[in-house]
Amino acid sequence: MSGACRFRTPTGGTVPGTFYDQPILNSPYAAPSFHHPLDDHGQPIEQPAVSGRRPSRFIVPVPKSRKSASSAQASLELETYTEYGLVNEIRGYVDAWRKLPNPADWGVEPATQRLLDYWRNHNFSAIRPFFCQVEAVETIIWLTEVAPKRAATKGLLDQLVKANEEANPDLFRLAMKMATGSGKTTVMAMLIAWQTVNAVRKPTSKNFSRAFLIVAPGITIRDRLRVLLPSDPQNYYETRELIPPELVGEVRKAEIVITNYHAFKHRETLQIPKVAKGLLQGNEPEPIRTLESDAAMLERACGDLLSFRHVNVINDEAHHCYRHKVGGEVEKLTGDEKKEADENEEAARLWINGIEALKRKVGVRAVYDLSATPFFLRGSGYPEGFLFPWVVSDFSLMDAIECGIVKLPRVPVADNVPQTDSLIYRDLWKHVGKDLPKSASAAGKLSPLDLSRQAPELITALYALYSHYEQTYDLWDREGIDVPPVFIVVCQNTAISRLVFEWIAGFERDAEDESGERLAAHHGHLEHFRNYDEHGGRLARPRTLLIDSRQIEAGDALDKGFRDAAEAEIDLFKRELAQREGAGNPDDVSDSDLLREVMNTVGRKGRLGEQIRCVVSVSMLTEGWDTNTVTHILGVRAFGTQLLCEQVVGRGLRRQSYELNEHGLFDVEYADVMGIPFDFTGKPQTATPVKPKPVTRVHAMRERSELEIEYPRVSGYRKDLPNEKLVAEFNEDSRLTITPADIGPTKVFMEGIVGEGVVITPTVLESLRPSEISFNLAKHLLYNVFRDEDGIPKQHLFPQIQRIARRWIDAGYLVPQGVPIGAILYQHLLARASEKIDAACNRGAGDDVKIKAVLDSYNPKGSTRFVNFITSKPCQATAARPPRSHISHVVLDSDWEGELANVLESHPKVLAFAKNQGLGFEVPYLCGGVARRYVPDFLVRLEAESGEPINLVLEVKGYRGEDAVAKKETMETLWVPGVNQLGGFGRWHFAEFCNWASMEEDFASLVDQVTSAATSAAGGVGV
Repeated sequence: MSGACRFRTPTGGTVPGTFYDQPILNSPYAAPSFHHPLDDHGQPIEQPAVSGRRPSRFIVPVPKSRKSASSAQASLELETYTEYGLVNEIRGYVDAWRKLPNPADWGVEPATQRLLDYWRNHNFSAIRPFFCQVEAVETIIWLTEVAPKRAATKGLLDQLVKANEEANPDLFRLAMKMATGSGKTTVMAMLIAWQTVNAVRKPTSKNFSRAFLIVAPGITIRDRLRVLLPSDPQNYYETRELIPPELVGEVRKAEIVITNYHAFKHRETLQIPKVAKGLLQGNEPEPIRTLESDAAMLERACGDLLSFRHVNVINDEAHHCYRHKVGGEVEKLTGDEKKEADENEEAARLWINGIEALKRKVGVRAVYDLSATPFFLRGSGYPEGFLFPWVVSDFSLMDAIECGIVKLPRVPVADNVPQTDSLIYRDLWKHVGKDLPKSASAAGKLSPLDLSRQAPELITALYALYSHYEQTYDLWDREGIDVPPVFIVVCQNTAISRLVFEWIAGFERDAEDESGERLAAHHGHLEHFRNYDEHGGRLARPRTLLIDSRQIEAGDALDKGFRDAAEAEIDLFKRELAQREGAGNPDDVSDSDLLREVMNTVGRKGRLGEQIRCVVSVSMLTEGWDTNTVTHILGVRAFGTQLLCEQVVGRGLRRQSYELNEHGLFDVEYADVMGIPFDFTGKPQTATPVKPKPVTRVHAMRERSELEIEYPRVSGYRKDLPNEKLVAEFNEDSRLTITPADIGPTKVFMEGIVGEGVVITPTVLESLRPSEISFNLAKHLLYNVFRDEDGIPKQHLFPQIQRIARRWIDAGYLVPQGVPIGAILYQHLLARASEKIDAACNRGAGDDVKIKAVLDSYNPKGSTRFVNFITSKPCQATAARPPRSHISHVVLDSDWEGELANVLESHPKVLAFAKNQGLGFEVPYLCGGVARRYVPDFLVRLEAESGEPINLVLEVKGYRGEDAVAKKETMETLWVPGVNQLGGFGRWHFAEFCNWASMEEDFASLVDQVTSAATSAAGGVGV
């Protein structure tokens, strides 16, 4: 990034350089602010980046070959490159809605408001949700809770209803287009949380349901989606902190069934031969029904969901689910293309039929579709690549690359073969397909060693891509990355895959001569991928894996030819499984289950697939295989569409490192691709591999349950002034400084080409008298702070309020710097001034003011026992003897926090403490009239001579801005006295530590103060 070309903008900022200089432009956690210009075909061009976000368009960017394109390659480009009006219009409304600073203006349910604020602002311990993930969920929330209430946006919903009536007459579908690797599973978890919490709190609402059917295209994805079950130990809600801790109990009430669409196929209820079936039918005119009914199929596939009304359906890889267009043209296809189109059509019909059957049985509230490519497939009756008309949000692959969320694919753009009009290794199948076997019988006549004669281009491509793999392997090894990079080969059929697999990894035949020696054996051509050692002995842990994706995804038994090809590897993995898990008979594990487990754990430390380096795939690895260690992909099959290209390339796009660099951006990672006619960049680039940061599981430890700390979940405050006499006690925190940064420039210098210049200032603000200012300030206080229980302003207090406001001004607590004093009448500054005066009144009232904390009515109490998450942040184990913390580690956001943790571990009066990370302890407060949530650093329980322990809320603070002042005043004047007045949670105090060098002495002084005054109800102590 430091070497990127940049130039100054007129505003003094910088604009990044071209796509090839700097592909990553934007933070993954904020709305894109730049985009690379593309030509009319969606290809990056050599021009500087453009300010602003790219509109949603029908694009699959494909850089042009430096050779003239052949007709076959030209057909792969999309025919349209136009903006998608519906998504762009919805995006504009959602952007404006997101920018509303006050949650009270969002127009959503309180639970939704809590979740949105959390997703946008929470300090996550590990990877926080990407902007694209939050935006996708925000769009669904806006369409559900906000758009129907506004006349200007109801028309958008009418468009979506019409689009669904034409394509899905019985369903209401909303699709989110999200690039491969952008985290669709996280979006599903967020949708489930939003729907479930609201459904629990408003069980009669038609907008929400806590029942979910999640449908996947195969068993691999189905297994991976178990993290969406709240009962799963690795569930995303807790391990990724996707919900506030106080909502965990409600999310656990979700009823979730995860299945693959194959479950919708009606099964035979009577397994008899066709002849026997004919005998049973006899002369009856109607055939004997041997298939299960819709009701039986749903009972098997959906289980307990049938007891709910209005189930939510979530389709993962939803481009497989559609209804054939009525009256759509039938494409004339032959061979493999026709076979693939027929399979797509059958899968889509089975999938949509299952959901429609569920709708007829119990009702479907909505269908949420997620896909990187939500396009109609070949054979659907729609033009291939036609976007689902119910897509409502779009984060394209180019958007994901510009945010660094995915790897950047590199493919060939030039070669040294003259007199050809296309690149051989860009569309390898075109040059070798005719020479490779179409069937197992044809392959049986060939030895893997014959490939160099049958398809020399394929062998050279393998050698070339492997040579680059070796360099990558060595780089990873030097960086200390303890799992290898992964090389994928995607083949057209089983016959080809077996030959390629054996050429790469080696083989041995069973035939023997009279001497007993093997007649046919080879230890493999690619050293790092060999399954045999230099002496011909089979390695204990295979490095190369042969996979039949389609059979494994459907859960079918492996076909005999494939089983024979992979027999040795399957047996080895079974033995390793038995040794690793010490379980019973490994033969109880089916071959397909075992291979799916190996495939799912490629690149995962300590799992069966840990050391796999090469995967040879039969059929397709199109979706669901999310290994982040893939660095090289070779296509040895036909690619008729860009949709197919993007799906296969997508297997190599998941990032390995999610650490930000010094610019707040991700560093570029690359995947090298051959044989697939798809591209983003071909310029030589280098990227140093980065070893992923180690992660730590932070959790409550059962053996330390006696150290559990409970705390109140406060949602607001109630204040009562019984004597109606107002007294304000101002201090240094009552001071408010306002500058041009708060209101804009207050001096503008104007000049013409010639002649005299002028200076323009807001003199009208300078002319305001203190009495006018105090009147308006008092009026704001009256209407926003001093109201009775019925919400009526206490008009009789106005004279007292105005006198206090005037004293605040005259005593110098209002400090204008470079702005006129009248600027205080700006609404956001009036709100900040009111908060300071209100806090002074609370201090001045002393024991006369009755402040009570209002607890969350759904979850009034929190506890350390629910802490359980994974983080890559620095951590310090809680290792005091005896233990002082219920939680295993302290997550360190600063060195100062580590210093305070050491003090707490060693102080004899500390009974227990906890770092407030993943704990859910938050304090509601106002800053500038906007409701916010404050997350203090530590909770501490102290031993007290009076017997009842004392509770402390501690904050480590370096710089104290206006926001920090508002937090401290809220703790001292509202939260602490409010909780102490409420009772039931013991006595509480608050303290700030602002000097790391004297932290031990300051804490000792604090302990002396609060323990000596243990029977008092002091609001707080500042250190």
